[in-house]
Order: sequence, then structure tokens, then C-alpha cells
Amino acid sequence: MKFGVAAGLLWGFDTVVLGIALAMLPFSDPSQNASAVAIAGAFIHDAFCAILLIVYMGARKRLGATWRALKTRSGLVVLLGGLLGGPIGMTGYLIAINNIGAGYTAIITVCFPVFGAALSFVVLKERMHKGQIVALLVALVGVMAAGFISSGDSKLTNPVLGLIGALITVVGWGSEAVLCAWGMRDDSVDDDSAFQIRETTSALAYGLIVVPLFGAWNLSAHAITHVSAAVILGAAFAGTASYLCYYKAISVIGASKSMALNISYSAWAVLFAFILQGTVPSIITILLCLVILGGTTLAASDWNELFHGNKKQIATK
Repeated sequence: MKFGVAAGLLWGFDTVVLGIALAMLPFSDPSQNASAVAIAGAFIHDAFCAILLIVYMGARKRLGATWRALKTRSGLVVLLGGLLGGPIGMTGYLIAINNIGAGYTAIITVCFPVFGAALSFVVLKERMHKGQIVALLVALVGVMAAGFISSGDSKLTNPVLGLIGALITVVGWGSEAVLCAWGMRDDSVDDDSAFQIRETTSALAYGLIVVPLFGAWNLSAHAITHVSAAVILGAAFAGTASYLCYYKAISVIGASKSMALNISYSAWAVLFAFILQGTVPSIITILLCLVILGGTTLAASDWNELFHGNKKQIATK
């Protein structure tokens, strides 16, 4: 479970640092389209992550293992998971924000672990007991409430298109962990190789398809020459470490529990926003963060070990 906790914590840090970068020039230029800003930021972030992974895997002499894994059926399943979780999910997310606003988008898309848990049950035969499911739902309510409080009013322009975009995101993000978990059942695809396949696929898809589609190439190229790119690189270090932990967690405790722990990033982001930006959270936000952290921990924990650890050890002697 420690890898899942680390993944959520590091992603919270990544989220705050990336937000700082997008508040800098050229992203903060009022003339820039909001969708192009988000896509350019995501593309540069994922491109940096892909490069960092090449260095990391090269230093460990594992690049050949990734290439061999990619040529297997399981590797191709991981590739599909990367497309769903990266550019496809992000595109749906932006469509939703543009049509139903950030508040409603956050409330809908945070449900991706529920879809992922259901898919895990069907595809991977993973099971969560009733208490874990309730804990996950409580955590999701906490995330929804925190997102609604922080995002303000949402304007509806095209509710149907926005809902479709949000559902695409839920399916994309929820499917990624399940497909990658299925792929990693093959001994030829370990968690590090799976993540490199995922991240390289995502970066290439952003650069070749999504960035041109949203007209974000000029902004992306321009941003590389600014200090904001160095800040995104800092976020990418944390993001790469987060995903390495996330994929390790998927291989160790399963997709459902890993997704539950991963949404804890929203609580950790509040802490890092306070540390890095001096943003003081309200009492309600702090309480919601505690609900999120408690719910995600209970959703991913073995309750017998958590509450009856000593009794279990005595019984098994």
C-alpha cells in the first residue's frame, strides 16, 4: 500500500507545481486559449516525463526490456491503456470543462475509480468488500465536495457534449489501471516497462494528434524558451516518480485499490499549496482532506490486518 500512498502524495505535489507553471508566462497571457494552455502544459509535462524515463531506464539498462515488452500482446494492451488514460482522457476532460465548467467536470470525473473497480471485477476478478466500497464512496464524496467548493460557479454551454466529454474521461482514466494491470500479469511486462510504454505512447499521441488538434503547437514551442518550462520539468520529476509508484502499486495490490489511493492527491495538493504558495485552506477543506485520506486508506487496506493485526498473527501461529 505504501506505493499507492506515495503515488497520491507525489501527484499532489506535481499538481501544485504544474499549476504554478501554468500561472507563468506564456501560459498566463490573456490572449491564450484556455484549452490550448492545458494541452500545451500536459504535452510538455508528459514529454519531459518520457525523457526522464528514457534516462532512468537507460541507466538501469532496461530499455531493451521495454522494447521486448512492447512487442507482446500484453505490451500492446498497456499501450492502449496509455492512450485511454493520457490523451483520450485529457481531451474528454477539456471538452467537459469547456461545456459544463470545472465544478461539474470535477464532480463527474472523480468517479473514475468506481468505473475502474467495476471493470476490475469483470476483467481481473478483483474484489473489494463492502466496507472498502463504502470507504471509497465516502472519499469520493469528499473529493467532490472539495472540488465544488474550490471551483465556484460553473457555466453550462452545451450540457450534452460536456457530459459526453466527462464520461470519456471516466472511462479513459478508469480503464488505464485495469488494462495495465492485465498487461502486467505477463512476466515479460514489469511495472517499469509498462509505465515507459504508457508514458511514451501518451507523449507521442499528444504531440502528433492532440496538440495539433487544439492548435497548441506554437504555444508549446514558445513555452520551452521560458522559465515556466523549467518549473514543468520540476513537476515532471515528481510526476514520473508518482507514476512509477502508481504502476508498482497496481502490480502489488491491484488496480482497484491503487485507484482508490491515487485520488488522495486532491488532499495532498491542499497541503502542498499551503507549503509552496501560502494558500491557507478553510476548516471545511481541512476536514474534507481528512475524510479523503481516511476513506482512501480504508478502501485500500486489509481490514483484518489494520484492525486485528495482532489477533490474526496469533491465530496463524
